[in-house]
Amino acid sequence: MSDHKKEIDHVTGVETTGHEWDGLKELNNPLPRWWVWVWVVTIIWAVGYWVVYPAWPTLSGHTKGTFGWTQYKELEASQAEIFARQSQYLDKFQAASYDQISGDPELYAFAQAGGRALFKNNCALCHGSGAEGSKGYPNLNDDDWLWGGTLADIEHTIRYGIRSSHDEARVSQMPSFGKDAMLEKEEIEKVVDYVLSLSSDEGSAAYAEGAEIFANNCASCHGEDAKGGRDFGAPNLSDAIWLYGGEHEDVYQSVFNAHAGVMPNWEGKLDDNSIRQLTLYVHSLGGGEGVGSAVVEEVSQEEPVLESSPDASEPSQDSVVKETSIDASAEPSVEGVPVATEAATDEPADK
Repeated sequence: MSDHKKEIDHVTGVETTGHEWDGLKELNNPLPRWWVWVWVVTIIWAVGYWVVYPAWPTLSGHTKGTFGWTQYKELEASQAEIFARQSQYLDKFQAASYDQISGDPELYAFAQAGGRALFKNNCALCHGSGAEGSKGYPNLNDDDWLWGGTLADIEHTIRYGIRSSHDEARVSQMPSFGKDAMLEKEEIEKVVDYVLSLSSDEGSAAYAEGAEIFANNCASCHGEDAKGGRDFGAPNLSDAIWLYGGEHEDVYQSVFNAHAGVMPNWEGKLDDNSIRQLTLYVHSLGGGEGVGSAVVEEVSQEEPVLESSPDASEPSQDSVVKETSIDASAEPSVEGVPVATEAATDEPADK
């Protein structure tokens, strides 16, 4: 037995613990009564929680709880509520053409809400949450498109991709003029200087040699005026929009090595309604052309307006790839890439 005698602090009248440091004695103050009761209540609450909710791990999984609640059942209930709310629009949306949807405020708002969510889940990884893109990944907010910015063009790119495994994928090919020894380094330097001069204030008059090299090697795809061609995804080289960078070294590398970016096809990964919602959303970002575009443009009666497409069930991979670079292989239409794919576009020049 301990013969330790209780010591009472003469200042506070509280028993000490017997511990002392540099003349300071530790007082044996009891815990506040309210704190003790809260502690007891939390223990009782925890025991009750173990009983009514899934808690303890067992050999067969876990205890089920007397309430029968699981997070999976809650998720199913939430999804059922969402699907019920969507169903009032989906049938109408599926049967409507793009121009009909654009003319119906409620349907258009429904498509925008769905497209925005799909874009963030499937396309923002490459194009950015604001679709502003980055080096090698097209900006979907401007009006520079490799393959066209109409709803039909955008849907095609999203649905089938660019250099993807799909038979209908868009494909363009920019030659590797340096790597394949098609041009000497000095010739590449001259043509790069010429191309850069097309979008500069100084103009191209001083680059006659580069202009000649361009005419002999590049004009067949980019055109004599270097404004590109959407039929085969050749970028416009006369503006100041570049997918892989507009510095001399960036353009030189594009001409020397070329780029062969890939945008995945979303058909089979996203269902038909999702692809169409994505198409409408990307089209509305500011650079879309034709029906429902931010800047109304004249659209010929023969211009196709996509109404519906085959069903696919996956993440929207068609974030329109508006590649404004000469050497980019991501097409300017849709380019939403949830999986890291090389969003480059093989285009006949390095823009």
